[in-house]
Amino acid sequence: MRNSIVPVLRLVTCGSVDDGKSTLIGRLLAETDSVPIDQLEYARRTRRGGSTIPVGEIDFSLLTDGLEAEREQGITIDVAYRHLNLPSGRRVLIADAPGHEQYTRNMAVAASNADVAVLLVDADRGVRPQTHRHLTVCALMGVGTVVIAVNKMDLVSFDQQRFAELVEQVQSTAQRLDIPRVVAIPVSAALGDNVTSPSNQMPWYGGNTLLQELTDWQPIVAERQSPFRLPVQMIVRAEGNFRGYAGTISAGEVTPGMKVQVADSGRTAVVERIVTFNGDRDRAEAGDAVTITLDHEVDVTRGDLLAADGPEGVQPADRFSVDLVWLGEEPLAHGRSYLLVSGPQSVPATVTSVRYRLDVVTGHEHAARILEMNDIGRAEVATDRPIPLDPYALCRDTGGFLLVDRVTADTVAAGLVRHAMRRSFNVVPHAYDIDHEARVRLMGHPARVAWLTGLPGSGKSTIADAVVRRLHAQGVHCYVLDGDNVRTGLNKDLGFTPEDRAENVRRVAEVARLMHDAGLVVLVALVSPYRSDRETAKALFEPGSFLEVYVDTPVEVCAERDPKGLYAKAAAGSLPNMTGVGQAYELPNNPDLTITGVGDLEASAQQLAEAILGR
Repeated sequence: MRNSIVPVLRLVTCGSVDDGKSTLIGRLLAETDSVPIDQLEYARRTRRGGSTIPVGEIDFSLLTDGLEAEREQGITIDVAYRHLNLPSGRRVLIADAPGHEQYTRNMAVAASNADVAVLLVDADRGVRPQTHRHLTVCALMGVGTVVIAVNKMDLVSFDQQRFAELVEQVQSTAQRLDIPRVVAIPVSAALGDNVTSPSNQMPWYGGNTLLQELTDWQPIVAERQSPFRLPVQMIVRAEGNFRGYAGTISAGEVTPGMKVQVADSGRTAVVERIVTFNGDRDRAEAGDAVTITLDHEVDVTRGDLLAADGPEGVQPADRFSVDLVWLGEEPLAHGRSYLLVSGPQSVPATVTSVRYRLDVVTGHEHAARILEMNDIGRAEVATDRPIPLDPYALCRDTGGFLLVDRVTADTVAAGLVRHAMRRSFNVVPHAYDIDHEARVRLMGHPARVAWLTGLPGSGKSTIADAVVRRLHAQGVHCYVLDGDNVRTGLNKDLGFTPEDRAENVRRVAEVARLMHDAGLVVLVALVSPYRSDRETAKALFEPGSFLEVYVDTPVEVCAERDPKGLYAKAAAGSLPNMTGVGQAYELPNNPDLTITGVGDLEASAQQLAEAILGR
């Protein structure tokens, strides 16, 4: 470190709802002169419904609740960021996280960059499940120091035994989670005890106040020893053939003469200069924004990772063991493709399995196939191409990622890499001399995949059969992957839950890709009710090779046909997962072709056959 004081301490306050987080932080801000006078006056005059604080006194909770809905409801919804100035000169960036379970996603985001967590516990109501959940999230996110602030001690008559009982409950969970440093402080945010000054009501406590604990904090030594990592955010060009690679150093340090590698390609070079706005530097470290020049030309693009060479380097992989905090309202589905976003890089990724769901209270690892909203669990993720990701314990910025829904663009999970799977390095595709183009030339016609989607009974299989008859008569090599047929063999282990439907689509799409690579025309007749799953299938193919075909048939017609008796079973209540009845069918937004399932069959077949052959 260049000096003994870290310029900015990142702090997150967390705990269950109504434990007093906003009041505690508000008092800290007010008593360190970190709040403008007009905001203090607002907190003196304004009262939310049900408040018992007399007008004229400061309602400290109003100093952090920034949204109107928060002020009206008296709860924290969004993460409120505030700056606090410590007597030592260090600046603290405070993230006041929501306590409600439904806003766990906001808390996870706040904890992802935190150095210290202040975990509040209501002395009167005790430790609650959300207390354990927030502590677990802090541990997963690599927060090195947790301060247990047992608040509202005035409501239990400042009882020492009550404080000890609550601290023991939280510390047992913290010990199981291997949190490096845990400190406990009894406080009363409403009265000010042990917040910025020692309490006269608790002579049995001889430790630091919360303010003093923050002032004395220093980072754990191990946190300073991460290897050099620089995600490239921009390629800088200037006069004189200047070419540099700009970004903010995520971990470690760099000096001129140091050998580095481009993680994606493995190519190496030596650092020539470290350029900043204020001139060249002889050393830069984590948090510094710099432009690095190399001693020779290396192919580096935005999104690449510059890393230390040698044992401290990072090897790209496409299979990872990860911890997930599931944030999406829809459960995690096996086989569904998401976008994995880590720093400047984004790549399609699939959750191939869930190893377990963690019980945040007991620490028990429950066998699970899915993760629901706010669940925390261990999973395996496969990416479409190898990418350089570190273990999260080594580097937060290059070991953390988000999973984003490819259709809605919603963030559905926060992920933390535990390690790359060994199979990433043991499986190497073999390149054969006879390739796709050679097989297409032998077939004498283009290879295509026509994906027919629609309600059960809409006529997908019937239309596919009619198309194949036409194509076969013309000498076109084709095959139909029918939804029911694949479920008698390849997918006989799958049911009809959303996650099983996603896996069904994934497997069929992979088989269709192999058949397409062989030069065949493949027709897929599959309900495939979810847009995201169909988008996943389409992403496997080059543009022009995949046709999404919507078979548009009214549900009333499908129910009247009912060729398999499914609609009758759904009406009787014996088929709860029936698409169009018990489960939704998501219409294609922009299908490549829409054909009707109620008109002239031969006309529809001819229309699709011509589209497949590109006529």
